[in-house]
Amino acid sequence: MTVYVVGQLDVTDRDAYDRYRAQFRGVLNKFDGRVLASDDHPRIIEGQWKRDRIVLLSFADDVAFQRFWQSPDYQEIVKHRHAGTHGDLLLVKGI
Repeated sequence: MTVYVVGQLDVTDRDAYDRYRAQFRGVLNKFDGRVLASDDHPRIIEGQWKRDRIVLLSFADDVAFQRFWQSPDYQEIVKHRHAGTHGDLLLVKGI
């Protein structure tokens, strides 16, 4: 079953976050993950949203996501995201 990662982030250090972004796609591609959406300025159509950025990723299943998430390749770059952002990440099961 497909799983999705929804990231809602505030960028606190653009340089650190840009270091993460520069390497992210290459790592994601190794694990067959896909970026479905990424936006620094999503349009709010209902309610309130107080983050800077939203990202939507997909993986074939939870096992594929865990291989990515726990990989040494991802662990090497995630330190830059931690240094440059704060926010929420959700893992959502597809239907």
